[in-house]
Amino acid sequence: MREAPTWRIPFGVLALCVTLGLYGMAVATWIAPLIQRWPALLQTPVYIVLGVVWLLPLKRFLIWMETGRWG
Repeated sequence: MREAPTWRIPFGVLALCVTLGLYGMAVATWIAPLIQRWPALLQTPVYIVLGVVWLLPLKRFLIWMETGRWG
């Protein structure tokens, strides 16, 4: 258990919120216009993949927030 608070947790939460907001805006700006004419059944897997992709680097980021190491 951590004895003293660290700057990494509030910074990490803020960075995560900003990054996810930017990612969402990028998807809405660039991907949505490309697939808007596709049938909903084809759009669904694209949005599912894009909704899961941001989770890939999350584990290492959360480890860094807790320990200060990237691995």
